[in-house]
Amino acid sequence: MGDLHGDYDNTLTILQFAGIANQTGHWIGKDAIFVQTGDVVDRGLDTIRLYDLIQQLREEARDAGGLVIPLLGNHEIMNLVGDLRYVRPEETATFGGAKERSKAWAADGFIGSYLINLNMTTKVGSSVFCHGGIHPYFAKFGVDWINDQTHQSIEGYMKGRGRHGDPEGVFSGEGPTWYRGYALDPEEDVCPMLDAALKMMEADRIVVGHTVQRDGKIHTRCDGKVVLIDIGISYVYGGHRGAIEIIGDQVIAIYEDRKELLSPQPKPFHIEL
Repeated sequence: MGDLHGDYDNTLTILQFAGIANQTGHWIGKDAIFVQTGDVVDRGLDTIRLYDLIQQLREEARDAGGLVIPLLGNHEIMNLVGDLRYVRPEETATFGGAKERSKAWAADGFIGSYLINLNMTTKVGSSVFCHGGIHPYFAKFGVDWINDQTHQSIEGYMKGRGRHGDPEGVFSGEGPTWYRGYALDPEEDVCPMLDAALKMMEADRIVVGHTVQRDGKIHTRCDGKVVLIDIGISYVYGGHRGAIEIIGDQVIAIYEDRKELLSPQPKPFHIEL
């Protein structure tokens, strides 16, 4: 699933028709792996409910043999460093006021302590997931390096209020939570870059949120090697309900009333020995 932006009801509806959670928000996904690519917060009002839901599902999935992998988005990072430009007063009120919200987002707060331990990217099978995109500069270091740098730098970056404390640039505009090149740049320019990045990460595709698909549909670019899953789930963007399901080498867009096989599919990546 892509960006949720404070909309609990649409999130739960998607989880239900995707077979991940029931109507009360409990895990029914058996041994499925559920990845959420960040931007749970901002614009909408249901920040606390959504983070509680994801943490609950993570615990329940583990007990059932499944796995929930929540990732950091740029809006998580913004809130951690005190950039609150997309926070609505009504959302602040759900915390009990600005002071209590600030405590919650501190490194030892009930949201901050959860977020600083999340990864920025993950690889499941032959698919890499992140919020914005992984530029070849970062891809050459690998998924584990990106996550290690995130964990090593995030508290210092928070203390620096987003102005310093990011020695490797993982939180920068070209970093994995902000980069939009694969979603927006001309394909003739960006697809060769994507090919290089995927080869470095030994992956077939990358799945990203961050860049809203205004028609509410999941799209692919570069012959299916990048999948764009931010369809505007939040009511702020129209409340479009959908996600993707990856089974083997098939990527399927799932909506409330239908499923669509996304094509073309990238050729499997093979390492030359």
